[in-house]
Amino acid sequence: MLMAHPVVLRNLVEQYETLAVLHAEDGGAGVRQRMEDLAYSLCVATGTRDVDSALVAARHGLPGARVQDDSLLTA
Repeated sequence: MLMAHPVVLRNLVEQYETLAVLHAEDGGAGVRQRMEDLAYSLCVATGTRDVDSALVAARHGLPGARVQDDSLLTA
């Protein structure tokens, strides 16, 4: 499988997370579309089918990623 460049992954993750923090899914059509486009791009870049899995996979592909990712652990 082809892997996206770490800079591309970081950029996609940062953009998606910024929009998520701002609750962009509740915004206008253009902003919602951008969030959907970012989610799709993350899925394609990581070979996953949902944005949550894509975010975890992208974080693993970034330099400095932890060997064990605790993002799936429940509090």
